[in-house]
Amino acid sequence: MSFPISFRPKLVDSLKDYSAQKFYADAIAGFTVGIVALPLSMALAIASGLKPEIGIFTAIIGGLLVSALGGSRVQIGGPAGAFVPLLAPIVMKHGPEALVVCAMMAGVILIILGASKLGTLIKFIPYPVVTGFTSGIAIIIISTQIRDFFGLQNKLPPDFIGKVRSLAENFQPNWATVALATVATLAIWFWPKTIGRHVPGSIVIVIGAAAASVFFHFNENFGIQTLGTAFGEMPRGLPMPHWPSLPFDEWRALLPAALTIAVLGSIESLLSAVVSDGMIDDRHDSNQELMGQGIANITVGIFGGMPTTGVIARTAANVRSGAQTPVAGIIHSFTLLVILLVAAPMAKNIPLAALSAVLVVVSLRMGEWHQFVRLKRWPKSDVMVFLCAFGLTVAVDLPTAVGASLILASALLVKRLSEATQVNDEVAQASSPGQTVAGKTIPEGVMVFRIFGAFFFGAADKLETSLRRAGQLPEVLILRMRDVLALDATGLDALEDLMEKLRIDKKELILCGPHSQPLFALTQAGLIERLGMDNICGDIDSSLDRAQKILAEKNKKRP
Repeated sequence: MSFPISFRPKLVDSLKDYSAQKFYADAIAGFTVGIVALPLSMALAIASGLKPEIGIFTAIIGGLLVSALGGSRVQIGGPAGAFVPLLAPIVMKHGPEALVVCAMMAGVILIILGASKLGTLIKFIPYPVVTGFTSGIAIIIISTQIRDFFGLQNKLPPDFIGKVRSLAENFQPNWATVALATVATLAIWFWPKTIGRHVPGSIVIVIGAAAASVFFHFNENFGIQTLGTAFGEMPRGLPMPHWPSLPFDEWRALLPAALTIAVLGSIESLLSAVVSDGMIDDRHDSNQELMGQGIANITVGIFGGMPTTGVIARTAANVRSGAQTPVAGIIHSFTLLVILLVAAPMAKNIPLAALSAVLVVVSLRMGEWHQFVRLKRWPKSDVMVFLCAFGLTVAVDLPTAVGASLILASALLVKRLSEATQVNDEVAQASSPGQTVAGKTIPEGVMVFRIFGAFFFGAADKLETSLRRAGQLPEVLILRMRDVLALDATGLDALEDLMEKLRIDKKELILCGPHSQPLFALTQAGLIERLGMDNICGDIDSSLDRAQKILAEKNKKRP
């Protein structure tokens, strides 16, 4: 059996009718998003425990390949805030090389997901799970900025609870740093939207803070940390490709984290693609998007970068700036490369407080805070899933939060479906020929049951309960299955047990109107063959005719 892999980047189709006018629009958008991505990429790298240039390397290489090989016209790739709660503990425990390994393994997983055409499955992740861990991620990102925002000298633990405990024991802020970070945060937050479409507030504030740092000697006079004092000089160019030096045992230990990165990156990027589709009236190829991002992550890892994905904020900025094709994302990457080659020495003057302000604003805007107000109008099961995803993201870690909330959502879904499934005795066992179901005469010795909903492991016991309530089994039992849309192994087992009980008592089972999925499942399990095709009927009329024939044959055999 062969599984053809379709690999056709959106760039190929976008270049068919490409024009100078489209290139001009893409160039403006790409340059604008490149400026937006510069401070954010550095800030996300620092929040993850890496040097700031790692974020720029990731945005350049990852952004280029996501745009060139992905399945969306306007997607912008690079480091993402959603990864920070996951990456920071990995760096602290295993070192920066571990992120290289995670990026490469996640890339392979993404390629497999895309090539297997599993990209469309991401849309089945429940909304409360996505909004819950998104809001939790926002809290975690803000907590990673406490040290730089307040100018603290002591290092803080990686986990949220540990940070709170450490701050309660020892909180000695540098008030000059706090003042700078607060002013920068307010300036970015209230930056006029009309100006922000062309000149992003974050880059203006960061450049302004760097200039003020040079003029007023922030570090010497006020003790305000800068990129130079914290990380030294930034390199003027991309690093050479290299293979990670971690032993195989470390690779194996990092596999669960890589899987989480792949799943989280899939969710983030495909949500971003869906949002951009609505903004430009287009439709992305989710499987191509995952394969493009898989290649991007492997390449980024070889160059020593961090995991990359499509990001909503930069993609939205790309669309608002007039992007037409993936060329805009490619230009965004070249813009960052030019800045790295030309302006790297000047970056050492950027205060960490200013970069911290950029991430604080991003976190406040990414959180789904309005959902907390809406919780009182949500079903209780969705509230439980949302709070589980949010609480575990903040208190424990992201992999636990995603796994536990998905399991809880699945369990509650099974509960809801099982509650919706019904097994009704449409007519009691006939004792006189006058009893009818929807105008149909039910012969004596025949019982009709109707099953509504999904007949699976959460509801299969309802059939046995209904039969037990009815008392003695009839000569012929008709199960009306036209309202059964899904049948699983437990449902099959329940039907098989029922069939065997009837056979032992020399009684018959008729299945009426099964849909394609239940019929296929019954055929695969061999139950159709054992039951006999004569006992599979398309409607209630043919089922009753078949029941009468069975009764007539039984009467002939009796002495």
